[in-house]
Amino acid sequence: MASMSTDGSRTLKPGTIEIPASRASSDAPMSPRSWRHRTATYNPPSRQHTAASLDAEDYFAGPRDMAKHSKWPFFMRMHGSVLPKMILPLIVVTLWSTLITCLCQFVYELKVNNLLLTVLGFVVGMAISFRTSSAYERYNEGRKYWSQLLLVGQNFSRTVWVHVAEREGELGKEDLLAKISALNLVVAFSRSLLHRLRFEPGIDYPDLKSRVQYLETFAKAAEAEIPVLKKSGKAKAVGESLGVTFAESNPRKRIKRTKKPLGNLPLEILSHLSSYVEYVNQNETLKNGLYHNQLITSIVAFNDVLVGVDRVLNTPLPVAYSIAISQITWVYVMMLPFQLWDDLRWVTIPGSIFAAYIILGIAAIGTEVENPFGEDVNDLPLHDFCQELEADIDYIMSNPRPQVAEFFRNTLNKPLNPLSEKSFDSWMGRTKQDIRDALMTKTKADMRIRSSFSVARNEEDVDEKHHGQLQHSQPQQQDH
Repeated sequence: MASMSTDGSRTLKPGTIEIPASRASSDAPMSPRSWRHRTATYNPPSRQHTAASLDAEDYFAGPRDMAKHSKWPFFMRMHGSVLPKMILPLIVVTLWSTLITCLCQFVYELKVNNLLLTVLGFVVGMAISFRTSSAYERYNEGRKYWSQLLLVGQNFSRTVWVHVAEREGELGKEDLLAKISALNLVVAFSRSLLHRLRFEPGIDYPDLKSRVQYLETFAKAAEAEIPVLKKSGKAKAVGESLGVTFAESNPRKRIKRTKKPLGNLPLEILSHLSSYVEYVNQNETLKNGLYHNQLITSIVAFNDVLVGVDRVLNTPLPVAYSIAISQITWVYVMMLPFQLWDDLRWVTIPGSIFAAYIILGIAAIGTEVENPFGEDVNDLPLHDFCQELEADIDYIMSNPRPQVAEFFRNTLNKPLNPLSEKSFDSWMGRTKQDIRDALMTKTKADMRIRSSFSVARNEEDVDEKHHGQLQHSQPQQQDH
């Protein structure tokens, strides 16, 4: 049922919302009082398909949709595998191992002592382990920062919505719209951070433009000077999917070619949020200084997330390490046929291919997850994180500040359940001492019921109890 708000109007509750029976009907209202009977909202999927059917270009696009579940065994899955990027290296290894095997078989035995395989294998293992661990550390750190963003966004939104008061009359309406606009800026911060991490300058994006176009920012001023993103050709797209370095474009090229300063859009949004906090402090709609400090602390935490993800993005593994690890790995792979031929003969070819897939594959995984904010299949689903934050804020704003007298005095609230089925108002008719006695009774009942208190007694416990009873009875007999 609908309840009365502070200004006397009736407010819908979550239980009164009517969900359309079929999501396919775009004209179905989302609620009985939906001011527009349509559900046209922008919800960017975590993996956008480029065609109606799922082709190879879509299948290997990312990030992976966490809501989908595959029943295929892991060793048979391709979505998320680095196999496409391993095709060309494996072809090179196949041709090389075939050449060396044929030369050893028909021309001259080019064999090497297996001791070299052991020594190089230890070095390669150490190098790949270092590469993988450092890459996963960056991936995990990026996920922690986005978790912190969700936590701070939820806390900031709840504090604003509950503790910032709404004045009477037209000023109350202004306060309500200001609160909604401030929480929308929290969502805009997450969206602008996503585009910043993916080197997408400006504000002309469906999930961002409507939220920040009224703000005076450097990104808005430079929008007309930002080069248009050109769609890659088919050959270039295939080359990028196969991991051909010559086909990969510089992700920062649009930023470098912009003629006007782009500024730092997430940081500018935080400045507007700080201005809002100062606004509610000056008009005394936020009277408690503790909550004012909490809002300022939340903005500082937002800034900490911004600086942290920039550090993860712009501090990759030093290039000297990357070059050395790549060279060591390829030297080891190229030396495999010389060391395997004497024992495996023609099996040297498939043996070299399998060994190269294991070694080069693990190295390729480290390269892919080193930047967790990209659009590879194994990267973090940033769109999903932004949607989760936006949905949580919408849930917070969907109802006015909960009134304690309203939800505690609900007939379904049974404070001493399961000891008593009486409601809050029923217990209001009893004395305070009755309530405390009932709490003690409830505690004793829980001690008898809980399994942690009902441990079976062994024979030693029984003997100790019997011994205690005897000691207690002996003084009584002596007194008698």
